[in-house]
Amino acid sequence: MPKMKSVSGAKKRFRFTKKGKVKFRRGYRSHILTHETTKVKRHRRRCGIMSKEDTARVVKQLPYGS
Repeated sequence: MPKMKSVSGAKKRFRFTKKGKVKFRRGYRSHILTHETTKVKRHRRRCGIMSKEDTARVVKQLPYGS
């Protein structure tokens, strides 16, 4: 039986925590940030934890990640 391939786009965007939750970086942080408030920019600096429904989809894309 051959190995399953991981989705390479998911490899670049998601990481697993020790408890198996999925971490991701928030978007809209690259350029044209002058019109964003300081509060919005500060909240986007932090990583997000994916919901349970979306976690199942990411686990399927990364079979050897969790």
